[in-house]
Amino acid sequence: MKIVIIEDEHLASSYLKSILEGQSIIAISTITVLKSVKDSVAFFASHTVDLAFMDIHLGDGKSLDIFEQTSISCPVIFITAYDSYAVKVFRHFTIDYLLKPYEEEELLDALMKYKNIKATFNTNQIVESLVEIENQSSIQHHFLVSHRDKLISVNDTSITYFFATGKHLFIYTHSGSSYLYNSNLKDLINKLSPVLFFKINRKYIINRHHIQQIIKHSSQKIEILLDVSIPDTEPIILSKKEINNFKAWLDS
Repeated sequence: MKIVIIEDEHLASSYLKSILEGQSIIAISTITVLKSVKDSVAFFASHTVDLAFMDIHLGDGKSLDIFEQTSISCPVIFITAYDSYAVKVFRHFTIDYLLKPYEEEELLDALMKYKNIKATFNTNQIVESLVEIENQSSIQHHFLVSHRDKLISVNDTSITYFFATGKHLFIYTHSGSSYLYNSNLKDLINKLSPVLFFKINRKYIINRHHIQQIIKHSSQKIEILLDVSIPDTEPIILSKKEINNFKAWLDS
């Protein structure tokens, strides 16, 4: 079988390669060592392998960037020096990982696990989940607003939608309260949970849990009904350019 190691630290890749060459769990024909996202994208454009070892953090980006630029169908064992990655991946997904610094026995255990689960290994699901984990650190879950003479922290799970009108942006909650918030939809959407919120058009970002009904007037006109009242007299119409993304979001 063919193996690729994607690791930008020479000592780390040499250590991994030497163990792989000396083990007897799986028969290896070739081992290719790559050091960057750029080299990896070029390699996978014309090569296939049976198993890949990938350090999550590389010198020119993250190994997850490779999946966005090329197709990889082989199982992957991720390598990381960050325990937060490893614990989350291990707890939630059928994948093994190597947490630096690792011992030879840990690598051999990972190979044995690969041998046992390779037939049902879902690389796409793993990568999508890792991307979500990667994004968690930048997601904003609390929003500080002024209300009369108080400051209130609004949790994202209590927000039904964000509404923009003119130069102002308002937060609406399921309790019926509304608050002026100092931001705009364009900047805000990049800070919100992509699982929970979607930017419908230039006026609304909605919470998926408050969609009551979706009305298809035509292939290019879709109306969203929420289970709460809205301040605008006009219906919420999905932006045409977001129709496919919206369907994919609902299906995720």
